[in-house]
Amino acid sequence: MSTEKDGKIEKVTVGTFLETGKKPLIIDLVCGTKGLDNYIIEATLNRPGLALSGFFEHFAYKRIQVIGLAEHAYLSSMSDVDRAKRLRDFFVSKIPCVVLTRGKKAFPEIEGLAEEFNIPVLKTRMVTKHFVNAATIIMENLMAPRLTIQGTMVEILGIGVLIEGKPGMGKSETALSLLKKGHALVADDVTALRVDSSGSIIASPLDVTRYHMEIRGLGIIHVPSLFGVASVREEKRLDLVVTLCQPGTKDEENRGGDLKVTRTLMGVEVPQIFLPVAPGRDLTNVVETAALDQRLRRLGHDAAKELDEKLMTLMNKGLDGSE
Repeated sequence: MSTEKDGKIEKVTVGTFLETGKKPLIIDLVCGTKGLDNYIIEATLNRPGLALSGFFEHFAYKRIQVIGLAEHAYLSSMSDVDRAKRLRDFFVSKIPCVVLTRGKKAFPEIEGLAEEFNIPVLKTRMVTKHFVNAATIIMENLMAPRLTIQGTMVEILGIGVLIEGKPGMGKSETALSLLKKGHALVADDVTALRVDSSGSIIASPLDVTRYHMEIRGLGIIHVPSLFGVASVREEKRLDLVVTLCQPGTKDEENRGGDLKVTRTLMGVEVPQIFLPVAPGRDLTNVVETAALDQRLRRLGHDAAKELDEKLMTLMNKGLDGSE
């Protein structure tokens, strides 16, 4: 079916954090370029008020250190000698990096220590609490368990659908037909998956293949150039797995489309259906209908269950002799 690599937590460097958060966090590098390869071990950010006062017990040194308005004012109230000592004790703790919020200027001691200990110092204009909230989300996404899977990911009326199957089964062709009907492409052929903080699986393309598709006999196409910018998505939650299979195989035993069949990816169960591929069969409409049915199920409407209840009611009436 598909080849998967076990979900693993990626190591995040300060450079990766800076590149990812440069625009959303309005963040820039002040000094400490040699430390951009430092690893950030924990996703949560830390405000080092107690550490700057000299108390290092339980100090969260593995996190991004945020110096906000209160910390900056506290350092400003010290004498030059005390400030230099406190900052040296702070930087010697092997912290990954320091972020100055509210556009505050770095003290000369900070710049010198950053170069000495190879610890990057970053600066943002954002208010501290807003920066911490936004940066935490970015770090959780960067450090989330990840999985690379073979399959084409599309969005159909708000439902994220992963189309998978053996090579030549028509995954990309089906996705192309869905694009022509107004739906959107997330990733073609290879899809990256991660688990977000809510426990949902988020699918995204690999950077090298983003916005592109490979069609047999045609080659590589640039999707937004052909179908418009609304035809692509940066990422989408995975709601349904559609597995294309050969008629007569074991997988076809699930051809009834019972969405109680699930696919477990990184510990998360995702509804799965199997669609036999046969000449002349319009897979596009079937996949689109499956996505619409999944949306109804999320709203509490189960057509199969309703039909079963109607049949049971009719059978019970017949047994009771009421008809």
